[in-house]
Amino acid sequence: MNKEVVVIGGGIIGLCAAYYLQKEGHKVTVIDKSNMDAGASYVNAGYLSPSHIVPLSAPGVMRKGLRWMLNSASPLYIKPRFNSELLDWARAFNRSCTANHVTKAIPAIKKISLLSQDLYDDIKATNGFTFHYEKKGLLMLCQTEKMLEEEVKTAELAKKEGLDVREINLEELRKLEPNVSINVKGATYYLCDSHTTPNEFMQDMKAHLRASGVPLISNEEVEDILVKDGKIISIQTNKQPIAADEFVLAAGSWSHLLSKKLNVKLLLQAGKGYRINTERPTGITTPAILAESKVAVTPMNGFTRFAGTMEIAGINEAINKVRVEAIANAATRFYPEIKLTEAEKSSAASGLRPVSPDGLPYIGKSNKCSNLTIATGHAMMGWSMGTATGKLVSEIVSENKMSMDISAFNPDRKF
Repeated sequence: MNKEVVVIGGGIIGLCAAYYLQKEGHKVTVIDKSNMDAGASYVNAGYLSPSHIVPLSAPGVMRKGLRWMLNSASPLYIKPRFNSELLDWARAFNRSCTANHVTKAIPAIKKISLLSQDLYDDIKATNGFTFHYEKKGLLMLCQTEKMLEEEVKTAELAKKEGLDVREINLEELRKLEPNVSINVKGATYYLCDSHTTPNEFMQDMKAHLRASGVPLISNEEVEDILVKDGKIISIQTNKQPIAADEFVLAAGSWSHLLSKKLNVKLLLQAGKGYRINTERPTGITTPAILAESKVAVTPMNGFTRFAGTMEIAGINEAINKVRVEAIANAATRFYPEIKLTEAEKSSAASGLRPVSPDGLPYIGKSNKCSNLTIATGHAMMGWSMGTATGKLVSEIVSENKMSMDISAFNPDRKF
C-alpha cells in the first residue's frame, strides 16, 4: 500500500530515504530547517569505507578522550562542560568501549557498509546521476612504528572479515603515489574502499527527487509533533501543519531534540568535523587517512580535501581555528611539499555529525511510536552508510523483507 511519508532532514540520510521510498511508489515530502546546501553531508571526506569496521567506541578510546580533553587541537576533543545529556552519553560511551562490543558490532558495520557501496554503484548507473565516483582504495599512512603495528592488526582483522587489504612498503607506496612526497614509516592499503565528491552526489540526488515529484521544503523548521495513541498525526513547522501516514526522523544531530517530543530518548552528541579544500595541484591520487592525526585526505573532482577531527562541543557551527590549523599542520607533516595557504584555511567549513554512544547508527522504529522510522546516529559513517540506510528505511515503511538484520541498530537499545 502506497503511503504519504514525510522525511524530516535533507542530508545524505534523508535524501537517500526519500529516493528509495519514492521508488516504492510512496508520496514523499522532505523537509529541512536549513537551505539543504551545507553541513556534514557536504563537508565530509566522501569515503565509502567497508574498511571502517571498528566502531568509534573501542577499547582505550575513552581514556584517550579524557587525555585529549585538555588539548583543543587533539583528534577527539570533548569540550569540558556540565551538561546532563553529555554526561549520560559519556557514561554510555564508556560502557561501550569494550572488546566484546567491538566483536558484536563489526558484522553489522561491515554488512551495511558493503550494502551501501553496492547501492552507490546502482545509483551511479542510473540516468541523470553523473557524480564523481572512483574506486582507488584507501591508504592508512603511519609515521610511527607503534601506529603501523596497530594498523596492521586492524588490517588483519579486516582480512579475516573478507575485506581486500594488505600492508605495503615504502617502495610500493612511491609507485602508487609517484607525484607527491610522503613522510611515513609505512601503510596499509584497503583496496575495498572507494570515494566520491559529496557535493556532486547531493546535487544529483536533489535534482532526481525534484524530477520525480518529491517536494524538497527547505528553511522550514519542525516545531512540534501532534501525537495520538502512540501515533504521529501531523507535524507543525514554523510555517504550516503537515499530516502524513508515516514519518522518518533523519535530522542528524538535531534528531534527539525532536525525539524528546515523542518521549523517545536518543543518546546523541553533535560531533563537529572540519574540511579544508585546495584547488592547487597536490599530486595526490589515492585517498588516505593520516593515522596519528586522524585526518582524511581525498582527491575530489577538481580539488583535494583535507578533513577530520571529532569535536564534541554541543550544537554549534562556529569554526575553531585551532582545529583547522591542526588539520593543516597534519597535512604538511605527512606531505612535506604541501602547505595549505591562509586563504584556504580561512575558507574552512564544518559539519555536525550525530554520534551515538556505541558507534552504531539508530535505524528502525521505536516501540513508543508506531509510524515513526528513525535514521540517525551514524557519526563519521553517514556518507559511507547513507544509501543502505535509505534502502532499509524504505523497507521498514513498505513492510518489505529487510536487506539485512538491523537489530544492532535498534533505537530502543540499552547501553
